[in-house]
Amino acid sequence: MRKTVIVILFLAAAIAGCQQKEEPQHQFPTGPVQTGPIQMQDEVKLLQDAVKEDPQNVNAWIKLGNSMMDTSRFSEAIEAYKKALEIDPKNVDVRVDMGTCYRGIKRPDLALKEYRKALEINPKHLNAHKNLGVVLAYDLNDKSQAIKEFNKYIELAPNAPDVTQVKQAILELKAAK
Repeated sequence: MRKTVIVILFLAAAIAGCQQKEEPQHQFPTGPVQTGPIQMQDEVKLLQDAVKEDPQNVNAWIKLGNSMMDTSRFSEAIEAYKKALEIDPKNVDVRVDMGTCYRGIKRPDLALKEYRKALEINPKHLNAHKNLGVVLAYDLNDKSQAIKEFNKYIELAPNAPDVTQVKQAILELKAAK
């Protein structure tokens, strides 16, 4: 049960983070809609071309990072997100997504750092609180701080769709103390 809650929280955080992304301003060719890996490869190629053509295109860097993150190419996503943050260092969503990618490459220390930077910029960022709680609880075994982050998430979003899972995680963490 505990593993299920962990997986659900991680997936919900990743999905929610991906849903808050901005679309690139770069114009992409239109045409028939493809599905599957070919479409993703085409999108990645277009985005790589876009950032080569205009290295200051923050939206293209973000979209490239998102595409890499969505296909679990976390190291490549981190590199794209770093480029985006060089242009827009206060982009909280990018910091949170980069933190999730650091967790994906088993660097919870760096994930923690990015989530905390995001919260310095926006103390009410929901996914930063929730993801910070996940890393504290399940990677760094800091249950009391994890509970605080999860409670902050619930305080900020009492009607969030995953609030039941977050409350369950809190109960499990309290029971495990």
